[in-house]
Formats: sequence, C-alpha cells, structure tokens
Amino acid sequence: MTLRFKRIHPDAVLPAYAHPSDAGMDVRSVADLVIPPGGRALVPTGLVAIIPPMYEIQVRPRSGLALKHGVTVLNTPGTVDSGYRGEIGVILANFGDKDFSVAKGDKVAQLVFAPVTQPEVVETDTIDETDRGAGGFGSTGT
Repeated sequence: MTLRFKRIHPDAVLPAYAHPSDAGMDVRSVADLVIPPGGRALVPTGLVAIIPPMYEIQVRPRSGLALKHGVTVLNTPGTVDSGYRGEIGVILANFGDKDFSVAKGDKVAQLVFAPVTQPEVVETDTIDETDRGAGGFGSTGT
C-alpha cells in the first residue's frame, strides 16, 4: 500500500519512520514559532496527504516533547480523514513552565496510518446487562 503526500511548502519534509517497526512517522514543522506556557499553536507541516478511502491518519504526540517540555498534541489523537485535502497542521499545547520554541525542521508529532471501520448505526430501546454496568470514572479505584 502507498500513502502519498504533496509538499506545498519548499521546506516540507516527507514523514518518515525512525525505525523499521515503528507505528508512527515523524512529521516536521515548516515554521519557526514560540509557544508560551499555557499557550497553544497550529504548527504547519507543509504537507497534504492523499489518503485511501476507509483509512485515516492519526496525529499523535511525541513522548519526548511531553516528558521533557510538557508539550503535547492538544486534540490527541487528531484525525486526518481520507477526504481532507488541506495542509496537515499539528495543534501543540505547552503545559510546561517556560516558552517552547519550534524551529523549522523540528519533529513535532507522529502520524499513524490506520484503517477506519464504519458500523451501521441503529437506535435501540434495550441495554444489555454486563458485570460492570454503568460504573465508570474511577469506579474501580484510583
């Protein structure tokens, strides 16, 4: 299977896997910007993806940015649908205590290519009983 990208910025770099068995491809910024503590920014990648029908790209955080700087993808995972033909952007949020600088060419997120399933949606009047029931939000302990 092939996943095609069009570069719409001269500094755009095609996403790449760091290791042969990785799930996510590193994606890079095409802009220099600074995200203040508590702030967020839409980071441009300069890329448009041509995604096959019934697949998506998930935009996920990089663990090193989260651990070392408190920076993550805000709407994780972000979804790029197969019909979308605009530039892929990464919404980064800075939960750290100092400015976070993004330089052109920096790795800012991971892109994970995944299949999509679309079940038939039907309304029901009954709810099947389970051992768990409606327990949630800490019902099994914290």
